[in-house]
Amino acid sequence: MDGIKKMGGFGMQIPPELGGLGLTNSQYARLGEISGKYDLGLSIVMGAHQSIGFKGILLYGNKEQKEKYLPRLASGELIAAYCLTEPTSGSDAQSIRCQAVLSPDKKYYTLNGSKLWISNGAIADVFTVFAKTPSDETTESKREKITAFIVERNFDGVSSGPPEKKMGIKASTTAAVYFDNVKVPVENILLEPGDGFKIAMNILNNGRFGMAAAMTGTMKGLIQKASEHASQREQFGGTLDSYGAVQSKIAQMALQLYVTESMAYMISANMDKGAEEFQLEAAISKIYGSEAAWNVADECIQIYGGMGFMADAGLERIMRDLRIFRIFEGTNDILRLFVALQGMMHAGKQLKGLADAMKNPLSNLGVIFAEGINRTKDAVGLATASSVAQFAHPNLKEPADQATTVISKFGITVQDLLAKHKKEIINHRRSEERF
Repeated sequence: MDGIKKMGGFGMQIPPELGGLGLTNSQYARLGEISGKYDLGLSIVMGAHQSIGFKGILLYGNKEQKEKYLPRLASGELIAAYCLTEPTSGSDAQSIRCQAVLSPDKKYYTLNGSKLWISNGAIADVFTVFAKTPSDETTESKREKITAFIVERNFDGVSSGPPEKKMGIKASTTAAVYFDNVKVPVENILLEPGDGFKIAMNILNNGRFGMAAAMTGTMKGLIQKASEHASQREQFGGTLDSYGAVQSKIAQMALQLYVTESMAYMISANMDKGAEEFQLEAAISKIYGSEAAWNVADECIQIYGGMGFMADAGLERIMRDLRIFRIFEGTNDILRLFVALQGMMHAGKQLKGLADAMKNPLSNLGVIFAEGINRTKDAVGLATASSVAQFAHPNLKEPADQATTVISKFGITVQDLLAKHKKEIINHRRSEERF
């Protein structure tokens, strides 16, 4: 930890003028990949600190907030944590019960409640805390809003529980954090009261791409171990790497690595270019990367055989560490629903436009006939979407054309689902998961 602090590893994306390294997203991902190769527990300590811990201050803090906290967070003098999960709210972040009430003189909020399973919870000095704040609005939808606060451990009433006993990532401390009549100055609100849910989700979206990068490093390390073992272990008169079954396993491991690495750095590059819409791709990379890394670890143990089941091989620790990545920062199950519903939004808007056109068909014959022609083309297997072959190498024209056809059929499936279920699609989880 001290060595990483001296290298600036606790302020990788904080601007140099505030004491950080000022790395791009791609540079941050590369270092995340390296740490993911050697120790996922340490990766979590660093990620909980900067990928989500102080990310709210970095993205949404005002000038005074940034100048007050970021220099000491960059040096590692202060450690940060992100406090969203509660005993009664996990994936459903809107259901948090932590409360913050504005004082009569409007100078501070009194914060009460607890947060559960907080990475760095036992060692953090600065917490980004999300709490419900009463509103002056009387409508049901606006009665309570979530607000984001910067809370210091040295505020009276802040405490944390003992480190949890976990399956993996044991180098990272995970603990409950308690707030008992904590007075938080109004100056410590991020953005405005009621902006907390947006901030919470954007922090997770912004930091999620780094998870695929860490999984890339883990998979590279596992493939290296599997390859070295297969080239040295002799059975039936030959080394394991001479047998097709083992070669196939390593090829599949390399394939999953390639996909995860490609997604991680495509997303980080787009972010560096200024893209604002990347939450869908980040969610997909997190889902795929965490599941691919688990598969690669499993196959690595299989190649090792009985030796892989022994603690001395070091593979069981990696597998225990990997298990959490399918759960935290958005469970893969919830993220699959997010991908489905987010992906359906565009089709839903198109269908609404068609529905509006049908209300006055004589004035919108062009729209209606165009949709009819597209449907007919799809029914006979003629893709209506622009071919992705124009973006691919000439040698990939045939699979690119196949992909175009499948994408077009996929779009029709989405439209059919929306036409059938309409807004009730949100309650048809099995259909969403298949989508």
